[in-house]
Amino acid sequence: MGRVTRPHVLLSVAVSVDGYIDDGSADRFPLSNAEDFDHVDRLRAESDAVLVGAETLRRDNPRLLVYSADRRADRAARGAPEYPLKVTVTGSGDLDADLLFWHCGGDKLVYTTDHARPRAVRALGDLATVVALGDRLDFGRLVDDLGARGVGRLMVEGGGRVHTAFLAAGLADEVRIAVAPLLIGRADAPRFLHPARFPGGPARRFHLADVTRLGDVAVLRYFPKT
Repeated sequence: MGRVTRPHVLLSVAVSVDGYIDDGSADRFPLSNAEDFDHVDRLRAESDAVLVGAETLRRDNPRLLVYSADRRADRAARGAPEYPLKVTVTGSGDLDADLLFWHCGGDKLVYTTDHARPRAVRALGDLATVVALGDRLDFGRLVDDLGARGVGRLMVEGGGRVHTAFLAAGLADEVRIAVAPLLIGRADAPRFLHPARFPGGPARRFHLADVTRLGDVAVLRYFPKT
């Protein structure tokens, strides 16, 4: 059996000028504008799978869909499912079956630990396939499993702990950062990344491939591995 080809991993995030991804309030705080939301929708349509962490599911209750009917039709025309595979990651198995994520779009996949898998299965029943990655959340095994399932392009949409895990493990091929022209300034608000031992440390510089203006949002596209 040959080695599984890992998917291309794109991390996508919207941040304020001071580096926050939310304002920390009970309601979701939108950082992007309509042009950026449409661009994210296009990137989802180009992906085989989209992933968010369980904490993001609990906080934002996202649907994580491709909203453009034309893009869904294009996917179907090339023989792909109408929606990308929807993926989440949980260390605890604490998942709410009433969240929108489980009840719209296509197939759903949950990655968790050996210990937490029974709890996740009890919570979701037949709403998703639940895969255990061992005694810890091993993101290398996660991308290997997605590759074995035929996923060639994975889009990761947060949250901060998940983005940090992919970068710390050296698994991110591309990072898309949409910078919104505002300041949040709250010490308790969530940031894009958490402290971690990143490969190469601060001496390692990413390659800036592109800067795009979408209305009042600047989109930076980085390649960490070059």
